[in-house]
Amino acid sequence: MQCLYIFKRDVYCLSNIMSSIFVPPPIQRINSEIAHHAGVALDVLRLDLMHPWVNGNKWFKLKYNLLEAKQKNLTTLLTFGGAYSNHIFATAAAGNLLGFRTIGVIRGEERLPLNSTLSFAVQQGMQLVYLNRERYRQRQTVELQAELRQQFGEVFIIPEGGSNLNGVRGCMEIIEAVGAVDTVCVACGTGTTLAGMALSLHQGQNAIAFPVLKNGDFLAAEIGNLLTNYLDSGMPAPNSTPASWELVCDYHFGGYAKVNDQLLQFAQQFTKDYNIPLDYVYTAKMFFGVMDLLQQGFFQKGDRILLIHTGGLQGNIGIEQRLK
Repeated sequence: MQCLYIFKRDVYCLSNIMSSIFVPPPIQRINSEIAHHAGVALDVLRLDLMHPWVNGNKWFKLKYNLLEAKQKNLTTLLTFGGAYSNHIFATAAAGNLLGFRTIGVIRGEERLPLNSTLSFAVQQGMQLVYLNRERYRQRQTVELQAELRQQFGEVFIIPEGGSNLNGVRGCMEIIEAVGAVDTVCVACGTGTTLAGMALSLHQGQNAIAFPVLKNGDFLAAEIGNLLTNYLDSGMPAPNSTPASWELVCDYHFGGYAKVNDQLLQFAQQFTKDYNIPLDYVYTAKMFFGVMDLLQQGFFQKGDRILLIHTGGLQGNIGIEQRLK
């Protein structure tokens, strides 16, 4: 296994870091009457329990970005996100844990006092920089990134959400040890997690992604490009052909970070019934969609279905404050 050379003169293999910092994610069975009636086995991969701060799919997206930064002898990470971004939260924590300086470029104007997400990022040592929404939309352009490098020096830039080929590579490792499943279900923002899983599933397995954005069908082309670019890159992949995957776009509840009483009540009841907290932006929508599809007979009897809990629970604070 490749090694990540941590600053402060210590050298650790990444496997040792994982074993000392991260808890192996458990798989939890959902003993639901809906699943029982549908004749399926329903399990949840609890990535939310890996670490209190760097959990869910966020670590997997960051892992190989951090390795590349270190291999290039770059000590500063710069990335992008909104005011309640799970990615900003996780990058700040991972950078602090592993000895990187971090800079977060935040969409919108500074608002004081800082919310819980940005306060945590600052506590972890992240420097915050704000861009108005028009400038923020240019975050992927060569021009803006050159300006940021001129301002902050040699930085390793991680795209918003960790959505790049390094992110795809890390997400291949999410389901390495989950055993026999027929269908894997995951919430979908950029499609990076789905792309990684599609390259790691075996023949006969398939993946279903639930976009959390309104009119999320456009993600199919972006995911296809991610898969093509990754396979063309020469980076390692368990399979040369992606597994079957599809998007189910009917459970966005109005769009990104949009919620209503039905979703809130579902998430709260699900937590009460199964002791699994859900985040409103991603996992609650996916879990709602799966349970609804089970009632519609979407899945075949005998299917073994694995739901990926991608973390992000810290974002609930902002949603709940907004709804008060």
